Amino acid sequence: MHFSDWTVLALYLAGTVFIGVFLGRFIKNSSDMFAAGGQSPWWISGLSAFMTMFSANTFVVWGGIAYEHGVVAIVINLCYGIAAIAAGFTVAGKWKKMGIRTPAEYIDKRFGRGALHFYTWFMMTFRIIGTGGALYAIARLTLAVIAGGEGSLSGADLNIAILIFALIVVGYTMIGGLWAVLMTDTLQFVILNLAVLFVIPLSLARSGGFSNILDKAPDGFLSATNDKYTFLFLAGWVAIHYFMIGAEWAFVQRYLCVPTPKDARKSTFLFGGLYLFSPFLWLLPPLLWRIQQPIPVGADAETVTKLAETAYILSCKAVLPIGMLGLMLAALFSATASMISSQLNVFSGVLTENIYKPLAGNPSEKRMVHMGRVFTCILGLIVAGIAIATPYMGGAAKMIIAVTQVMVTPLLAPTLLALFIPRLGVSTIWATVGVCFPLGLLAKFSTVLTGTWLADSTVTGVILPLLIIGVMVLFSRKKAPGWSTIRDLTDREANREPPQSSAFPALIVSISLAACACTLFGMIPLNDTNRGMLAGFGLGLLVLAALLFALSKRMKKQEEDI
Repeated sequence: MHFSDWTVLALYLAGTVFIGVFLGRFIKNSSDMFAAGGQSPWWISGLSAFMTMFSANTFVVWGGIAYEHGVVAIVINLCYGIAAIAAGFTVAGKWKKMGIRTPAEYIDKRFGRGALHFYTWFMMTFRIIGTGGALYAIARLTLAVIAGGEGSLSGADLNIAILIFALIVVGYTMIGGLWAVLMTDTLQFVILNLAVLFVIPLSLARSGGFSNILDKAPDGFLSATNDKYTFLFLAGWVAIHYFMIGAEWAFVQRYLCVPTPKDARKSTFLFGGLYLFSPFLWLLPPLLWRIQQPIPVGADAETVTKLAETAYILSCKAVLPIGMLGLMLAALFSATASMISSQLNVFSGVLTENIYKPLAGNPSEKRMVHMGRVFTCILGLIVAGIAIATPYMGGAAKMIIAVTQVMVTPLLAPTLLALFIPRLGVSTIWATVGVCFPLGLLAKFSTVLTGTWLADSTVTGVILPLLIIGVMVLFSRKKAPGWSTIRDLTDREANREPPQSSAFPALIVSISLAACACTLFGMIPLNDTNRGMLAGFGLGLLVLAALLFALSKRMKKQEEDI
C-alpha cells in the first residue's frame, strides 16, 4: 500500500472516533444513549438501517457468489429491498406508535419476563458470536491487502488488528451511544458508495465494456436464478428477511429513534429503495472480475473458493488509483463497524433498560448512562475475544450463524405478528421454537430428514413456523394478557407531542462530506491518471455538503421558532 492509502485509512479511523467523542456531549439520559432521544431524522435512520445489513462478509460471501454464479447474487440481494418495503408498509410505524424505548420492552410487556430473558440471552449469544466472526473477517481481509498475500500474515498481527478495530468501534459506540452509531453509519454509507462508484467505470473499461462482457460471460452467468438459487429460495429469502427487518432488534431500534410513525415508515422505504438498485452497483466489480480473471478450466473446489472470496478486493486493487485503496479498506471496515456498533448498542440497551434497571430499583439517569457504557465495553471485549478465537473454533462460528438463519422466522414471526393478533400469546413462541428449532437443525446439519419435504430449509424455516402460529391462534379462545398493555401504551403515546428531528446530524454529515471532498482533491497530485474522476467526485461531494449544510440551517431555524 502507498503512504497515501495509509493516510486515508488513518484519517477515516480517527474521524469516526472523533465523531463518537463529539456526540458523547449530547448523551444526557438513557433515551439519548439507546434511542437518540427520538430525534433522529428519518433519512439518517434509513441509511443506518441500510448499513446494518453490511459487514466484511458481505463482500466476501456475496462478492464470491457474484463471481462464481453471476447475476443471481444481485437478485438475491434485491430481496432485501422487497422485504424492507413490505416492513415499511406494515410494521415500522406500529413499533413507533407504542412509545417503547427498546424492542425488549415490547417483549416484556407483551409476553412476560420469561420470554424477555429467552430472547435477550438467546439472540445476544448468537448475534455477538456472529459479530465476532465479522470482526475477524475484516481484520484478516485488511491485513491480507496490506501484506500483499496470506503468507505474510502472523497470528500476532491478526490479533493486534482485531484489537485496534474493536477499540475504535467500541470506543465511539460506548461514548456516543446510538447517536454515534447513526452518524458513523451515515458517514460509512458515503465512504462505501464513493469507493464502489469509483471502481465501477474503471472496472468496466478494464473489462472491455458491456458488449465484451455479454460475449465472454459463462453460460447462465446472466440468469436471475439457477439450480441452487431457485424461485422458491428467493421467495423464502424475502419472507425470512421481512421478519428480520420487521422484528429484529437492531432494525426495530431504527424505528424507535425517529420522531413519528410516519418517519419510521419513510426510513424503511429509504432502506428498501436503496436495496432495489444498489446491489447492481456494489456487486458489479466481482461480476466484472470473472470476465477479467476467469475460473481456470479443471480448477478444484478449493481454488474456486479462494478465487471467489478474493474477487471483490482484487477487482478493486486492479484499478484503484493511489489513495483510493485506503478508501476502499475504509469502506470495508465501515460495513463491518456498522454491524458491530448496531449490535453492541441494541444489546447494551436491553441489558441496561430491561435487565439492570428492574434489579437496581430506580437508578438515576446518570447511572443508567454509566451502566450502558459499561455493558457496551463488556460486550465489545467479548466480541474481540470471539474474533481472536475464531481460527481455533473450526466450523463453530459458521454453524452458529447457520443456526441463527434457521431460527429467524421461528423467533421473530411470533413477535411481529403479535403486533396485529390479540390472541397470539407466549405459548405460541414456545410451540414455534420448540418444533422448528430441532427440525431446522436436523434439516441443516443431518441426513435424518433427507428425502422428505422437511429437508427443505424454506419449509422448516418459513412455512412450518407460520403454519404453527396459524394453528395456535386458531385454537386460542381469548386475548393474550399482554395485548391490553400494548394497547394502553399505544393510546398513551398517541396523546404525546412528538419531538422535532434534530438539526445537527445534517450539519455533521455536511462537514464530513466536505472533508471527504478535500481528501479526493488531495489525491489528484499523487496520480498521473484518473485526475478528472477524482476532481469530479470531489466537486459532487462539495455540492452535496452545501445542500446538507443549508438543510441543517433551515432545521435549526425551525427548532428556534418552536
